Amino acid sequence: MATPVYSGTRTAQRGRPRDASRDDALRQAALEVMAEVGYRALTMDAVAARARAGKATIYRRWESKLDLVIDTCTQLAHRNLPEPDTGSLEGDLREFLSGFAAFLSGPIGKAAQALVGELPHEPELATAFRDTFLTTQRDVLRRILERADERDELRPEAPRGMAVELAGAALIYRLMLTGDPLDVPFVDRVVEQVLVPLVAKGPQEVSELT
Repeated sequence: MATPVYSGTRTAQRGRPRDASRDDALRQAALEVMAEVGYRALTMDAVAARARAGKATIYRRWESKLDLVIDTCTQLAHRNLPEPDTGSLEGDLREFLSGFAAFLSGPIGKAAQALVGELPHEPELATAFRDTFLTTQRDVLRRILERADERDELRPEAPRGMAVELAGAALIYRLMLTGDPLDVPFVDRVVEQVLVPLVAKGPQEVSELT
C-alpha cells in the first residue's frame, strides 16, 4: 500500500462560516489534551469537553482526529516561531533559538513528545509533522544563514546544512531525551560554542577584509 502524501488541504469547510477565534480555541484544547494523554488516547469528545464545545462543532471543521492534529501542528509552527533580523548572525541565532526553546517548553513541547512516538505508525501524520513543525524551523534557520552570508559573516565553506540540523537537534534532544531545561544558558552555549564557530568567519578572517 502506498504511503499517503499530506497535501495540506484535507480539511473541508462545511456548514456555517467558520469563526477563526473558535478554531484557535479548539486547536488549543486539542494541544492541551494531547500533551496530557498522547495522540493515541486523544478523542474528539475530550477536545470538545476541554473547549466547552459540542462535538458537532469540531466535526464541522475537521473530519477526523488526524485532520485536527495536522491542522494544529501547521498553525502552531507558522504562528509561533520567531524570525529575527538583528543584524548579526550571533544575535539572530540566539533570538531564534531562545524563541524556539520557549515554544517547546510549554504544552507544545509535551504534545510534540507525544506525537513523535506515534510517527512510525501514522505515515500521514509523520509527513505532516515534517512538512510543518520541522520544515518551518529549518527554513527560518536557512534564511538566518543566508542573511549572514550577505553580510559576509560566513566562511565560504561553512556547512550550512549541518548548522541547521545541529541547531534544531540540540533543542529536540534535550526536550525528548535528557529532560534538562531549555534555558537561556543552554541556548547561549549552543550558539557560542557550536553554531557560530562552525559557520562564522574567525576574527582574523574578518580583520583581513577591513
